Amino acid sequence: MSKTMKIYPVILSGGSGTRLWPMSRAHYPKQLLPMVGDKTMIQETAGRFSDEKRFHPVMVISNDQHRFMVAEQLQAMDQPWSDLILEPVGRNTAPAAAIAALRLLEDDENAVMCLLPSDHVITDLPSFNTALEKAGAAADDGRLVTFGMTPTRPETGYGYIRQGSALGDGIFQVASFLEKPNRETAEDLIAAGDVTWNSGMFLLPCRIFVDELAKYHPNMVDACRNALKKAQRDLDFLRLDKESFEACPSDSIDYAVMEKTDLAAVVPAEIGWNDVGAWQALRDVSPLDGKGNAVVGDVMLHDVSNSYIRSDDGSLIAAIGLDDVTIVTTQDAVLVSSNEKAQDVKAIVDRLKKDNRSEAVHHKTVYRPWGSYRDMDEEERFRVKRIIVKPGEVLSLQRHQHRSEHWIIVRGIAKVTSGDKTFLLNENESTYIPKQTIHRLENPGKIPLHMIEVQVGEYVGEDDIERLEDTYGRVE
Repeated sequence: MSKTMKIYPVILSGGSGTRLWPMSRAHYPKQLLPMVGDKTMIQETAGRFSDEKRFHPVMVISNDQHRFMVAEQLQAMDQPWSDLILEPVGRNTAPAAAIAALRLLEDDENAVMCLLPSDHVITDLPSFNTALEKAGAAADDGRLVTFGMTPTRPETGYGYIRQGSALGDGIFQVASFLEKPNRETAEDLIAAGDVTWNSGMFLLPCRIFVDELAKYHPNMVDACRNALKKAQRDLDFLRLDKESFEACPSDSIDYAVMEKTDLAAVVPAEIGWNDVGAWQALRDVSPLDGKGNAVVGDVMLHDVSNSYIRSDDGSLIAAIGLDDVTIVTTQDAVLVSSNEKAQDVKAIVDRLKKDNRSEAVHHKTVYRPWGSYRDMDEEERFRVKRIIVKPGEVLSLQRHQHRSEHWIIVRGIAKVTSGDKTFLLNENESTYIPKQTIHRLENPGKIPLHMIEVQVGEYVGEDDIERLEDTYGRVE
């Protein structure tokens, strides 16, 4: 980037990552998981912008459902972050980019943002920074810059960018954007040598981007302005106005602006990029053994090659005599597929959704802003949960119409409100909450509270919760 330019990083975190099911679910998608290393993918993405001399604090645009998990993961990093903007509905990348640009322009008329997804892998950070410097020079000249990844194979799962005339050192005009090709077309594109993969990452002068978007989609910019103008602060979040944002057209940055503008530029780069859009892509960025296998968790192999095998639930996977397969286990699901067909897992997710099965939406362990719970057993008229409450956290003041609850403390200390009484429970103590009794659970201690909850009643569904007060704004 130019010597005087300080970039505003903007991370888009709205996807569900269905092609990485069963690990990635609608309520806990891949960007919130440690898919490659010890850190989650959104933490890895934010960490690329830790140099405070070169970058402003990270801004994140997320959906409402993931807000507490995103905030918690950002707070766990030793790195400042700015706005966490919540979209009430998904409207693709162009409105999200417009919201980010308009928000940044409120504080800095010369803001330049680096817009990128939260769930991509970049293994060569020095080359990424070099590409940013080249893009910064083009942004200084008023260009809207996209980053093109140097192709390594005739990939049919990515869009392509054809380069035009040179604008500077390693910077080219965009001649055209090309849709995901078939195999033969992809081979022809690679042979031509003037194309890159479309990474979906951009460096955008905010004022120029908003002006160009308004030229082609004025109604989109108007809707975004209204959604931001009427936005409300809520804890760590900036909530866009629902009615205004719902009125916004849905479109991608490429279709809405980059394919139409004369200001589009591309910087080709080799930065160890992978969009981790499927299990085979995850294998490509993982360490391999001598037979081409990527192995995660408790796995034993005999005569297995070219495979991705992952135990994410602590159970042992024993595989024998296999080649070119993907096997992934979680607490409630097992995926077995040929590598060639692993992308088709989306068809399974669609069937799960159609059948209204919980495996499409959340894991056996369900995360909440106060901690998590895991279903241990359930049949008609009863349900058993293991509940973990983080130190200092508190559940909503609530009641149930159709069930009573038995609480057994197995670790830590609990502060219990039941009707008009408030009392403490220690390890190996219990209490009974009759149905329709107003109650609340808190962890006043310094270690996580672990509790077994036994629900009994004519209905034990999760929607039998009437919240009367809630620290996290979930009272409707």
